[in-house]
Amino acid sequence: MNDNHVDVLIIGAGVSGVGAACHLTRAQPGKSYLVLERRNAIGGTWDLFRYPGIRSDSDMYTFGYRFRPWRGTKVLADGSHIKDYVEQTAAEHRVTERIRFGRKVVAASWSTPDGVWTVETVHEATGEQETFTSHFLIGCTGYYDYDSGYRPELPGEDTFGGQIVHPQHWPEDLDYRGKRVVVIGSGATAVTLVPAMAREAAHVTMLQRSPTYILPVPAEDPVSRLLKRVGVPDATVYKLGRWRNIALQRALFQVSRSRPRLVRSLLRRVVRAQLGGKVDMRHFTPHYNPWDERLCVVPNGDLFAALRNGAASVVTDHIDTFTETGIMLRSGEEIPADIVITATGLVVQMAGGVTIDVDGVPVSPRDHVIYKGVMLNDVPNAMIVIGYTNASWTLKVDLACEYFCRLLSHMDQHGYTQVLAEAQPGDRAEESAMGSALRSGYIRRADAVIPRQGTRAPWKVLNNVYRDALTLRRDRIDDGILRFSRTRETTTEHNTTRGPATEATRT
Repeated sequence: MNDNHVDVLIIGAGVSGVGAACHLTRAQPGKSYLVLERRNAIGGTWDLFRYPGIRSDSDMYTFGYRFRPWRGTKVLADGSHIKDYVEQTAAEHRVTERIRFGRKVVAASWSTPDGVWTVETVHEATGEQETFTSHFLIGCTGYYDYDSGYRPELPGEDTFGGQIVHPQHWPEDLDYRGKRVVVIGSGATAVTLVPAMAREAAHVTMLQRSPTYILPVPAEDPVSRLLKRVGVPDATVYKLGRWRNIALQRALFQVSRSRPRLVRSLLRRVVRAQLGGKVDMRHFTPHYNPWDERLCVVPNGDLFAALRNGAASVVTDHIDTFTETGIMLRSGEEIPADIVITATGLVVQMAGGVTIDVDGVPVSPRDHVIYKGVMLNDVPNAMIVIGYTNASWTLKVDLACEYFCRLLSHMDQHGYTQVLAEAQPGDRAEESAMGSALRSGYIRRADAVIPRQGTRAPWKVLNNVYRDALTLRRDRIDDGILRFSRTRETTTEHNTTRGPATEATRT
C-alpha cells in the first residue's frame, strides 16, 4: 500500500484547507485524502501573521464554518482565537492526523492516461524530496505570497536610523514601548495596528496617501449575548447571527453599488460622530465610492478613540524621502519616527506559487477562465478555493467544498474518473476573476496572475452568496459544460503508443 497515494490531495491547512478536509470527512467518508502544509502548524494566515492586534475583518458568524458554530460573541475575533477555532475544527473531524506538515509543494503534474496528479514536495527543514499522487487536487493556498508582502521602494530609506518592519514578517522581539511609530497604509492591517500599538507606544502616526472608508462595529454582538443569556442554544444563536449578518453584508454592498452617494454620506456622518470634532474629516473622505475598495471595520471604534485621546494621529500626504530620524513629506512636514511599519499590502500569488502542468503543458492561471468560481477550464480533476472579496472568505469556502462533494458523488454514481470544464470560443473575457467591483492596489497589481472572468454563466464570478448558494448547491452537475470520462485500465505500452487512454463523455 502506498501511503502517499490518496483520492484527494489538499494543498494548504489554513481556513480553506481545513474546511475542504472537513467537508470531505462529512460528505465523502469513503474518500481518502491528505493535506500538504508548508508550515509546521494549522492556521495559514492566522499562523503566519503575528503583528499586534491582528483580527478578522469580517464578523465571526459569517467567517466561521457553516457546519461548526463559532461560540463566542465577539464580532471581530483576534488572530489567536481564530487559529484555535480552526485547530479545534480540524481535531474534531480528525483532519489533523491527515496533515503532512513541513511540505512545500513545488510542482503538480496531471497525466490524462493515468488519471493521476503527481505532486512534488520538499521538506524545508531537511531538504528531503517526497512525491504524492492523487486522483483529485484542491488548491487551498489563498491568493497571496507567504514569503513576501508588497513592499514598495521608499526613497531614502537607507538613511533612516530606526527599524522598518513589514507586518507579514513581524519580529518577535520588536519593542515599541515608548517609541514613536509611523504606520504607512490605511487598509485593514493599518487600522488594526494603530490602536493596538498606541496603547504602549509614545505616539503612533498613520500615514496614508489616500483615505479609506472605515465603519465602527460593536466589539460584542448584543443580540447574541441576549439570546445566550436567556438560554438559546449556541447552534441556534450561530445560525440566527449568520443569516442576519449575511443579509446585512449583502445589503450594504448592494446599496453601496446602487446608491453610492447615500452610503458615502451615511459613513461620513458615522465617522464624524466618532471623531468628535478633534480630527479633520478630510482624512476620512475617500475620492472613490464605498466598496470600490474593501470597507474597513473597527470594533467599538478603537481607531477613532486612539485619535481622539491623542495617542495616535493621521496624516494624508506622500513621502518625499526618509531622513535619519523620520519621514519627510511632500508638504514639507517631517514626521519623527523610531519605527516605521510598512502596512502596504500583499503580493498576490495563485496556487501558492506551485508549478502546474497538464500532460506536460504548463498551466498559467491568467490564461484560463474560471468555472463557477471553483475550477479552471481544461485543468482536469482540480478545484481552486478562492473566498469572497466583498463578504467573508469562508462563505465561499463552504459553498465551493459542498459543490466539490456533490461533483464527486455524481462521478461515483456514473462511474466517471475524470472531469474538466470545457470553455468555448468567446467564453473568456479580459476582466480578472476578482472582478471590477474592487480596485484595490493589490488586485490591480495582480492582474497578470489572476484567472479570467467569463462572458456568461457559469464562467462569471458572481461574488454573491445567495446566487452562488443556488448555483453550487442546487444546479445540475451535468450542465453541458463539464466533460466527464473514464480512465481505461491499459498497459504502459498502450498508453505510450495510443495517447490519452480515456473514454470521454459530455453530459
